[in-house]
Amino acid sequence: FRNEIYSDYKGNRSEAPDDLVPQFEYFRKSVEAFNLPSIELINYEADDLIATYSEQILKEGAKVTIISSDKDLMQLVEDPLIKMVNTMNNKVYDVAGVQEKFGVHPDQIIDYLALVGDTSDNIPGVPKVGPKTAVKWLNEFKDLEGITQNAENFPGVVGQNLRDSIQDLDRNVELVTLKKDV
Repeated sequence: FRNEIYSDYKGNRSEAPDDLVPQFEYFRKSVEAFNLPSIELINYEADDLIATYSEQILKEGAKVTIISSDKDLMQLVEDPLIKMVNTMNNKVYDVAGVQEKFGVHPDQIIDYLALVGDTSDNIPGVPKVGPKTAVKWLNEFKDLEGITQNAENFPGVVGQNLRDSIQDLDRNVELVTLKKDV
């Protein structure tokens, strides 16, 4: 569905190598042979499924640990209910861990990504707005609404870039927000 919102979504990614594509079915069969659950849903990404299952698990009264290094999933972190573990560096991300890594609270990750963009998904942010500027603005104004309400007060090229990009921020938010109801 994100490609319908923005046709260039993930447009920077190359197609899967020809020798890998036939292996996908073997991956599925192997997972099935080991009696492991495997879930796919057309038009949704794994992150949306993880977000949906996390929501369902919370409703059942349990806690969630997400094993991933994907920064998009950091928007789900909520103490003490949802944490993330990055097995590449053995780092556990609770709310303090997300704040340490990004400089913002997990509930600001969506706005952060909307501002800085996401090169891995080909989402353009506000030109010349990098992590430091986004963190500064979000710490001062709390959210995109506060930032855009004060956009006229931002000086220089970055301020003009923000004003020129305001119409794209809603799209960016929609692109980076994980679905919790698929």
